[in-house]
Parts: sequence; structure tokens; C-alpha cells
Amino acid sequence: MQAQTPQEKPEVFTVHYVLKNRIGELVDTSEGSEPLHFLYGSPEIIEGIQEAVKDRKVGDCLEVTIPPEMAYGEYRDELVRKVPRSLFEGVENLDVGMRFQTNSGDEAQVVQVVAIDGNLVKVDANHPLAGFTLYFDLEIVGRREATEDEIAQGRPLF
Repeated sequence: MQAQTPQEKPEVFTVHYVLKNRIGELVDTSEGSEPLHFLYGSPEIIEGIQEAVKDRKVGDCLEVTIPPEMAYGEYRDELVRKVPRSLFEGVENLDVGMRFQTNSGDEAQVVQVVAIDGNLVKVDANHPLAGFTLYFDLEIVGRREATEDEIAQGRPLF
């Protein structure tokens, strides 16, 4: 991400988006719901979207191809592991596709159950879009200077 120079005040962008996969199938969209609001420079928004909108104005429509390294990163095999079923104590109907938040290490992590084999459960901590090139249609519907409170909290306040 580009660092803000001291004289630049961070901005809040409001963007409608359509996300498609490499063969053009719809993955996600803001159509029919709230647009995406974000504070430029926030680590919560992928770098590729921030780079795409930084020199644009309200009304601009963009088609953007974002490689994994500017999105959710490459898929990492080391984030897939087998753990004992006993770690899911209290979960009666454990199924493939279920997601759980773990608190191992210094930070919380979301894992998805990808396989169950007897007393072993295979979990994947990669983001579901890790390793994928993302294809976005973006429409900038708002751009304004961030307030001091938004800058302090690192996100738009509405």
C-alpha cells in the first residue's frame, strides 16, 4: 500500500463492486445492497482495490484484475493441517464446510473444515480466495476526506 504523505489527509471511498471468477461467473456483488465503504490505507481492504481507486473520481467505472499478491495472498499448504476431533468438543454435528475461529498463537484465525476422517479433522486456514486472481467491476460512488474520528478508528463511521 502507498503510505500517506504528512500533508495528505486520508479519504473514505464508497464503491459498488461485482466480483467474478476467471470464467466470468459471479462470486460476490454489492448490487442490491450497501456499497463498500473504506478508509484508504486500511489493512482491512485488499491492496488491489485501493490501488485501483486512488487516483479516480466519483462516477468512474473500472474493470480491475487483481493478482493474489495484491488480494488475499498465495494459497499456502502449511495452513492446511490435520487436528484431533477432540478439539471440536461440544460440536455435535461437525461437517465439511463449517468455519471456526481459533485462538492459537498470537492472533485469532478462521479455519474451515475440509475433510473428516474418523478422529482426524483436516482444516484450512487460508482465506477462501487465497491463490485466486480476482476480477472486479468497480464503480466509485463516493469519495471524501476522512474525519478525525475515522482516522483514529481506521474505518469509516456512518
